[in-house]
Amino acid sequence: MTKISNILNVRINWFQSKFQKSEDVVYYTFSLPNEKHGAFIYIQGLVDLNLLQNNLIDPLLDDKNFKTNTGFLQPFEDVSSKLPIAGYSTTLDLTEANLELMDGNILLLFDEEDVINVFSLSNFKTRSITESQNENVVRGPRESFVEDIDTNITMIRRKIKSEKLSFVHYRFGRLTKTKTSVLYIDGVCEQKLIDEIDERISRIDIDGIFDTSYIEAYLEDQPYSLFPQFEFTEKPDVAAAALLDGRAAVLVDGAPNCIIAPVTFFMLMQTSEDFYNRPFISTWTRWIRFMSFIIALVLPSFYIAVTTFHSEMIPNNLLLSIASAREVVPFPGLLEALILELTFEVLREASIRIPKILGQTVSILGALVIGTAAVQAGIVSAPLVIIVSLTGITSYVIPQHNLIVPIRLLRFPLLLMAGFFGLYGIMISLILIMIHLSSLRSFGTPYLTPVAPYHLSDWKDMFIRVPLWMMNKRPHLATSHNSTRSRRIIRPQLPKEEERD
Repeated sequence: MTKISNILNVRINWFQSKFQKSEDVVYYTFSLPNEKHGAFIYIQGLVDLNLLQNNLIDPLLDDKNFKTNTGFLQPFEDVSSKLPIAGYSTTLDLTEANLELMDGNILLLFDEEDVINVFSLSNFKTRSITESQNENVVRGPRESFVEDIDTNITMIRRKIKSEKLSFVHYRFGRLTKTKTSVLYIDGVCEQKLIDEIDERISRIDIDGIFDTSYIEAYLEDQPYSLFPQFEFTEKPDVAAAALLDGRAAVLVDGAPNCIIAPVTFFMLMQTSEDFYNRPFISTWTRWIRFMSFIIALVLPSFYIAVTTFHSEMIPNNLLLSIASAREVVPFPGLLEALILELTFEVLREASIRIPKILGQTVSILGALVIGTAAVQAGIVSAPLVIIVSLTGITSYVIPQHNLIVPIRLLRFPLLLMAGFFGLYGIMISLILIMIHLSSLRSFGTPYLTPVAPYHLSDWKDMFIRVPLWMMNKRPHLATSHNSTRSRRIIRPQLPKEEERD
């Protein structure tokens, strides 16, 4: 705690020493009708000056508000009751007051008083709440997080109206002093998970933090793994549902998203819409996602292995068609596939980085003009273009973007193994991937839960999605004593026909 003399000028000099080269810091001194001296300190541009003038300065300088039969009000506790403002906070720590000042709050100091009063009259412009750009849904809430952490916490608070919703606040960045909050539900989330997050998060010592990815890099169990160990979301309803499952969410000021831990592979294959649609529809779409995951990972390497080493597996008519298409191609199948995959990656990155108005143009040029010209020129074969295009489309079916990237990267070693060793190379690669996934942890939770280790009760929300009234238990990763999500109910029955007299 930083605490110095309660003399007003000494305190003002302390703040001026901190902001020697900051010309936007304003020091407004005044004298109350009771001859008590005070000062407002704020940063210009972060404060609503109209509210400051109307709600603080004018009422304080109006002697009618403070004059009584025995004189003027003296302590600020009495003076504050006359101010037309909802509330304020106080602090005795100058360092804490300095952080409040940089957050856009107003400091009110009085001579010979230790207390520093903090008023929130900020004028900081924030983006309005809009629909999520990366997690589109047909049914369910569409609002998404914004760059203001207080707004994001409020959005979660609106969905979980319980006194058990708890927060742990931090500030990171030696220069940015970024506000970060860990959210959990007391009594549902295991305390050892919160303690572990606090232990890992206390190691962070960095100049600045601007996104949740900075926090993620310091918290993950295995930083060299390609697979994500946190769930990423822009939607408050997804974060709220995760909290109800006994998990924890991390919010960072300035980031329009949050990360959720722990997470499993099967959770990354789910979407919020799975729980808003009927069970059969959600189950079918999950099967589509798992099938797309396999196609996006294995299909190009499987094509290379079969056409290069195991052509006897292909029907004769199809084999002749593929052979005639590749007759004019001067490259071996492996090199041809690598060229197409790299071209697709370049087009994907270009469509993201260029201005949005040109994004569709690049996609059309890459898909139609370049692809068609390459086939006609005999550089690549038409069947492989179809394979690579199908692979790219199926990769977008996977709901979590941070799970798509590992698949894109793993396709290249799988292609090399298929080109050198055929189907044996693919099987060896898949076994190595499964070994890695089996050893992966997210805050101690096995990545392949509930398959390995096996928990039959959690299979109700894995490959299939049973009706909500059947999922009366929280996932096994929430090992708290409060594991009951809902009470068992008896399915509605038709009323029995009354017996006739």
